[in-house]
Amino acid sequence: MASTAGATGWLRGRVKAVPSGDSLVIMGSTKAEIPPEKTITLSSLIAPRLARRGGVDEPFAWESRENLRKLCIGKDVTFRVDYTVSSIGREFGSVFLGDKNVSLLVVADGWAKVREQKGDASPFLAELLRLEEQAKQQGLGCWSRAPGASEASIRNLPPSAIGDSSNFDAMGLLASNKGSPMQAIVEQVRDGSTLRVYLLPDFQFVQVFVAGIQAPSMGKRAPLETVVVPEINSDELNGEASTEPHAPLTSAQRLTVSARSTNEVAPDPFGREAKHFTEIRVLNRDVRIVLEGVDKFSNLIGSVYYPDGESAKDLALELIENGLAKYVEWSASLMEDEAKRRLKTAELQAKKTRLRFWTNYVPPTTNSKAIHDQNFTGKVVEVVSGDCVVVADDSVPYGSPLAERRVNLSSIRCPKIGNPRRDEKPAPYAREAKEFLRTRLIGHQVNVSMEYSRKVGMMDGPSAAVGPADSRVMDFGSVFLASPVKAEGDDASTPAPPTGGSQPTGVNIAELLIARGFGTVIRHRDFEERSNYYDALLSAESRAIAGKKGIHSSKDSPAMHIADLTTASAKKTKDFLPFLQRKRLPAVVEYVLSGHRFKLFVPKETCSIAFSFSGVRCPGRDEPFSDEAIALMRRKIMQRDVEIEVETVDRTGTFLGSMWESKTNMAVTLLEAGLAKLQTSFGTDRIPDAHLLVQAEQSAKRQKLKIWENFVEGEERKFPPVTVTEVLGGGKFYVQTVGDQKVASIQQQLASLALQEAPVIGAFNPKKGAFVIKKGDIVLAQFSADDSWNRAMIVNAPRGPVESPKDRFEVFYIDYGNQEVVPYSELRPLGSSVSTAPGLAQLCSLAYMKVPGLEEDYGQEAAVRLSEHTLNGPKEFRAVIEERDTSGGKVKGQGTGTILMVTLIDTAANSSVNAALLKEGLARMEKRRRWEAKDRQAAMDELEKYQAEARTKRLGMWEYGDIQSDDEDNAPPVRKK
Repeated sequence: MASTAGATGWLRGRVKAVPSGDSLVIMGSTKAEIPPEKTITLSSLIAPRLARRGGVDEPFAWESRENLRKLCIGKDVTFRVDYTVSSIGREFGSVFLGDKNVSLLVVADGWAKVREQKGDASPFLAELLRLEEQAKQQGLGCWSRAPGASEASIRNLPPSAIGDSSNFDAMGLLASNKGSPMQAIVEQVRDGSTLRVYLLPDFQFVQVFVAGIQAPSMGKRAPLETVVVPEINSDELNGEASTEPHAPLTSAQRLTVSARSTNEVAPDPFGREAKHFTEIRVLNRDVRIVLEGVDKFSNLIGSVYYPDGESAKDLALELIENGLAKYVEWSASLMEDEAKRRLKTAELQAKKTRLRFWTNYVPPTTNSKAIHDQNFTGKVVEVVSGDCVVVADDSVPYGSPLAERRVNLSSIRCPKIGNPRRDEKPAPYAREAKEFLRTRLIGHQVNVSMEYSRKVGMMDGPSAAVGPADSRVMDFGSVFLASPVKAEGDDASTPAPPTGGSQPTGVNIAELLIARGFGTVIRHRDFEERSNYYDALLSAESRAIAGKKGIHSSKDSPAMHIADLTTASAKKTKDFLPFLQRKRLPAVVEYVLSGHRFKLFVPKETCSIAFSFSGVRCPGRDEPFSDEAIALMRRKIMQRDVEIEVETVDRTGTFLGSMWESKTNMAVTLLEAGLAKLQTSFGTDRIPDAHLLVQAEQSAKRQKLKIWENFVEGEERKFPPVTVTEVLGGGKFYVQTVGDQKVASIQQQLASLALQEAPVIGAFNPKKGAFVIKKGDIVLAQFSADDSWNRAMIVNAPRGPVESPKDRFEVFYIDYGNQEVVPYSELRPLGSSVSTAPGLAQLCSLAYMKVPGLEEDYGQEAAVRLSEHTLNGPKEFRAVIEERDTSGGKVKGQGTGTILMVTLIDTAANSSVNAALLKEGLARMEKRRRWEAKDRQAAMDELEKYQAEARTKRLGMWEYGDIQSDDEDNAPPVRKK
């Protein structure tokens, strides 16, 4: 207690409780956790007595107590002890509320009588007597002369429900009042989370457990009936002790003598603090109780709200936030989800700060770790699944692969999208969740707030037990759409402020997902990191469940059967070609496989296809600028809606054509950036916007962008001197570079090999650990023409085990380009150091012209004449590269790999082999394209002269006049016999 006037005896405090119409419990105004308190009975006053258990009120007892309660509860007062009656251990005094004497106010309103007594008395006795007389004359309060007023003031108390559940229909009360606030007055606080209250207006005296929480125990006391406590009646309260036997205390009066009971078990740590916390907020206060349930002892379980200024506060939440109670699921399960979330969140925060009850709390181990101050902005370039996106960070240079950051959405889980390679089908609503994100996020600016990282198992996701060898770290964050693309059915509340830091602008995309029923909120364990917007996510989930949306509905997700042609046979892809060739089709880019090759979903035909740009090729994997080309296409078209025109399908099942995104030809975008080259050896007539492609490439060349950074006009066409090693027919032939160090090195290694004896029959059996050959292997083979040993690729091998040294193997000599069949006895194993070196033979074709194949008219003559020009004698040639055809991939041999379209010049005679075949009528010019580069036009103009000469002289294929069709795909007319 604080002294107000030195030794005058006046003290200050705050009224904690009002047990009756003439007594107050006043606690000191110190800053102690539990301040000292005094019970003060107003000097020289007698108020009507409230009913004891099973008893009856004296007339006006309730109104008397209510008058003093409403006047003083929770108020700051000044008081002084006037006298003490040691026989009953009671202190009597004067109490001032501001400058008003509380005793005078009570007597003036007629709610207490003045007792003239021997010995000690109130120093204001004379004034009290005067006011009492005045109240009598006016018929105020207890002195009312109204007929029946005295009888009407006596409460009709129902039997107490405490200790005898048969006195009370708890379930009936719950059924009629569940969810509706009930008015009550708290008469006793048993512990921080257990109250005994009068339910108004019927004065049913019940025990209420505060829902969702449990405060520390106050220990066990001896039963009340065994405690010898003198009854305190009005006479005793004013100094005159009685020798009559004592009746049991009322429930309300037990509060005044509870301190005299003996403890059997000491209170739990912070039990007293929790009880005091509750007492100073609700004891003898008007509260609202919302019933949530009933336990088996007919105790009510409810949420308790007490007034605090103009608002009401939740007692359970206040206790948990102050570390004076813990969350308990058994009673919280009766509450609404929103209220439960508030309690759990508050408890987690109290645990983190080790507040009071949680002082010695040791958090469980967790595999999550908070990420602080990692906020960034960027564009979404990929939606991996309903709960994972890839965002290109604005702070990293545009197009760089390093800009892409994978963000898993915090605290939510969407249905698994599956994996076609492992034959895993998408879970219900997985496609819908992914599509929901794709339509709202792809290409849009977002604000990302990274929140935590978690180590997860490679196979089983976040919940798996993990070790260092089979785990990876995933980063989680919240993604906010800066400029919301609101669609019908979107439902997201304004995000609540996070627990720390500033609120990013925009709509929380995870909340949108959950509100549409496309995912669930993860129930984190204590101390697991979680979204800073966890409460908003849980609220959205509650709305989705109530609305039976998405995965919460009883309906199955719409079935979609997609034909995945990327894994189908080449024949099946060709069967689809007529359906895709008809006109421009809408499509979605599912994945960027390389700068010019993509996986597309075509909704109209419900199929996924591999698609490549016609006539445009980017650097291959691991080549310079390959990653930049992929990054550019990911930024531009990944998962975007596009339009395609399909021209044809190649032998690998990849569809070739053109693609537009927002009316922009994406091949032009690649070429303008200097990240691709034109490869139009097959012609450009069928390519839409072909002239734009040519212009785009020329622009990149002039600016020396990316792959053209070292470009010198005409330089890319130069090739070292070559010798022709094999003629295939159709104008195709193999060359080997003259003076190439690689050629000399391979030849030297082959010459130094110590050849073994012919392999033993049966050595093909792997179990015997001997020489095993299969198709595609590189071996040593003895060339029949000169008995030299050369590197060769097995093209065809016998089925089953080798039975004879004469068994035949078809081989391709990778350093020369020729092919033959050799017996098993003329094959030898080859060391890996030699076998892995690339083949030295380069496949070429005569540029700008069509040479008939060996099966066509004049095909044999053309092949013979080409051989005579190139193979007779050790000749050197200069090959001018006009174009590169990379449609065959990287692997050389058997017509695969890059084909160089060349003008072949005999350096000794300084004459063109291309021109020679045209001049002899053994080849014809290919059809001119609609748009040609100037150097190409000049070269073709020159060759046209030789063709014209052959046509005039009716040489070769012109023997019977002009060829009817100029279409390069049509052969010359059949020769007359």
